[in-house]
Amino acid sequence: MRKPLIAANWKMYKNPTESTAFLTHFAPLIKHHDKAEIVLCPSMTSLPALVDAARGKSIFVGAQTMHWLNEGAYTGETSPTMLTAIGATHVLIGHSERRQYFNETDTTVNLKLKAALAHGLIPIVCVGEHLTEREAGLTANVLELQTSLALEGVDPAAAAPIVFAYEPVWAIGTGRTATPEIAADAHKIIRAQIAKSLTPELAASIRILYGGSVKPDNAQSLCCLEDIDGALVGGASLDPTSFAQIVTNATN
Repeated sequence: MRKPLIAANWKMYKNPTESTAFLTHFAPLIKHHDKAEIVLCPSMTSLPALVDAARGKSIFVGAQTMHWLNEGAYTGETSPTMLTAIGATHVLIGHSERRQYFNETDTTVNLKLKAALAHGLIPIVCVGEHLTEREAGLTANVLELQTSLALEGVDPAAAAPIVFAYEPVWAIGTGRTATPEIAADAHKIIRAQIAKSLTPELAASIRILYGGSVKPDNAQSLCCLEDIDGALVGGASLDPTSFAQIVTNATN
């Protein structure tokens, strides 16, 4: 059984005070939900405060990105060792906004994935197609390429912690959501590629999340599908009541 994972990506919202206030309201709402692994991914400035506030609450805290090197003259970057030093447990890798605005490539995604595994961080690797690619019938090509390049050179013996997130770029922040059928088909493509790149056994155990305008009213219909193991939530995760309802609906 793959344990569902519900992750909140707060993007460039919430300062440390706002982040801990969210947790104060959110934690009581999900204290009886032990079916899912819950991860909050705040901005870098809020990570230490949120890690401290989440201690003992069965809520994990992750980063939205990181560099693949441990140190160096890379102004503005954060290393995996810096994340583990403050208690972060997860890291988003290759989010479409990182690819679009900050020149992340399949090569850097691969480097970051390997670094995360080497330092005991759980990588949540984002893959997904643009609208023009879907309309051109290229969804499978894009997902197979991004997944295979992310996993290039990854030792299967170390790959068990990896999580993938399918985020159709055309559904992020647009209010559009992939139908359950579209999402299921995409997840099957990703899982099949994991089997080719790693092993069928790992493909059966690695979790694949859906991300793309997930809200309380569609979380259940998406996350109940066989190949969908949770959700990566953007805007709807900024409100504690909304995110708690997503957790509830996604795990029912």
